Amino acid sequence: MNYWLMKSEPDEISIDDVLSMKSVPWFGVRNYQARNFMRDAMRVGDGVLFYHSSCAQPGIAGIAEVSSTSYPDHTQFDQDSKYFDPKATRENPRWMMVDIKALRKTRLLSLAELRSVPELASMLVLQKGSRLSITPVASHEWETILAILDK
Repeated sequence: MNYWLMKSEPDEISIDDVLSMKSVPWFGVRNYQARNFMRDAMRVGDGVLFYHSSCAQPGIAGIAEVSSTSYPDHTQFDQDSKYFDPKATRENPRWMMVDIKALRKTRLLSLAELRSVPELASMLVLQKGSRLSITPVASHEWETILAILDK
């Protein structure tokens, strides 16, 4: 099993939004490395730290899981979408997505609190200049975060 941190702006889609639905398509990713994580490495059942970003209090807001294999992101074909890509075709899609299912909302584990935990120092989301919307999480980081949230 793999583990991931997936960022979402809560005004776009929040952990509460995902909890109210069966699953949510993770569309609109337009970074090749993040796309490759979804396309090549994510598997159904992988653990997800649902992270609220670009907000007053960024941090982990819930636990989710990958609930589908990757498939073409439909927004790349929609000329009215801000995620439209004129170079993408249905025969040769450039952008992929997976579905995410929320398992539970957690207390907000803030960025500041994450930074204060020595065992998490190597977490990609904590590295200077790290702006990827999807990053892998090491199993020891996953376990540390779950232990903190379960206190």
